[in-house]
Amino acid sequence: MKQVNIGMIGGGTVGSGVFNALRENSELMAARTGVRLVVKKVAVMAYDERRPYPIDRALMTLDWKDVVNDPEIQIVTELVGGTGIAKTMVLAALEAGKVVVTANKALLSAHGPVLFAAAKKAGTNLYYEASVAGGIPIIKTLREALVGNRFERIYGIVNGTCNYILTRMTREGAAFDDVLADAQKLGYAEANPTLDVDGHDAAHKTGILASLAHGFWVDHHDIHVEGIRPLTPLDIRFAQQLGYTIKLLGSVRLAPPAKAAKGKKAKTAGARISVAVSPTLVPQSHVIANVNDVFNAVFVSGFPIGDTLYYGRGAGKDATASAVLSDLADAGLDLTHGTLGRVPAFVPCAKGTVVPFGETSSRFYLRLTVLDKPGVIAKVSAILSKAGISLASIVQPEGHEGEAVPLILMTHVASRAAMDKARAAIAKLPAVKGPSLLLPVEDFA
Repeated sequence: MKQVNIGMIGGGTVGSGVFNALRENSELMAARTGVRLVVKKVAVMAYDERRPYPIDRALMTLDWKDVVNDPEIQIVTELVGGTGIAKTMVLAALEAGKVVVTANKALLSAHGPVLFAAAKKAGTNLYYEASVAGGIPIIKTLREALVGNRFERIYGIVNGTCNYILTRMTREGAAFDDVLADAQKLGYAEANPTLDVDGHDAAHKTGILASLAHGFWVDHHDIHVEGIRPLTPLDIRFAQQLGYTIKLLGSVRLAPPAKAAKGKKAKTAGARISVAVSPTLVPQSHVIANVNDVFNAVFVSGFPIGDTLYYGRGAGKDATASAVLSDLADAGLDLTHGTLGRVPAFVPCAKGTVVPFGETSSRFYLRLTVLDKPGVIAKVSAILSKAGISLASIVQPEGHEGEAVPLILMTHVASRAAMDKARAAIAKLPAVKGPSLLLPVEDFA
């Protein structure tokens, strides 16, 4: 049985979780793969830092270069996170000819093409199953199991923190700030929750999925991102009454071909896709509406497979460890059989563009706060009608104190640009008070 040596960079919560899982399951993995994976060295911030699982002191070093420069180490796992020193570490390992396994979605989102090029130049490979949706093997699914499919739509609940907060708001009618505070106490949210609740973590993951699905790298700056801070218990309740649940949804959709200017031929520049992260109304009858708490799910619709759903824990030391162990097994087998290029990290195989968000279309939920007096609904409806937007329903609930009351509008399919323009015009009406909220409605049709 061939032995493959591993060097780990990062020995905190995730790193020690990977170390422990590999120690517990190394014999099982060896029996299944015929390759024995052995941790030779672990770079840590401090020998006595708090970690959920112990790491043998004899294996630890305080210098990550000891891992990268060790000639006996064939695989380097990067479990540090971030886009600063992590990029330096990963590039150094690749340039040294090491195979790299990472769980770092932010690093891939920001610097993926640079890292993939470095791996190709060095004749090695980069594995990153743990970067999206934790323990759900969605990277392997897109690249291997569904390699013969054309992907029409991908939707993902890929941030456990936001899903936990929205689940609690839905079940209890609680306010965002109160649930966030509880999530921080329970360890589901960071002390600074911005990356999660403002949608950026989900955007990193959604961009990676979009890139793999469509064969060109999606720049994270091209992704429209909205978070869950503006949501109120009122929005949750109204969505329920209308038959919907609000989820933070990452979406990747094929867009219609570009229209040619009058008298000119349309340009063919490959696939046109929309990529966005936003709180979204999803039908309560759809399975993805019932993905709750810290769980993740990715819905993939393709040809010829049709609709598929992948569900599981999306974060945490154990879910991440499972995905990292999967990559370590693949890397060990590829090293043993001399097939490091069998499944390249990323192959730019198509031309394509991310369309501006204003060009996308959907149904919409619009919540306004207006003065409770005659003629207001007529004025709002007139603005929407002028913008070519048709209303599906209007709800103005009774029982609200004060002069200003909520007004909920559901539209038929409209362009985002038209909705934004109409929303801005509505905000100028004297009877409209306070900020509005505009959310897409996804019917999965």
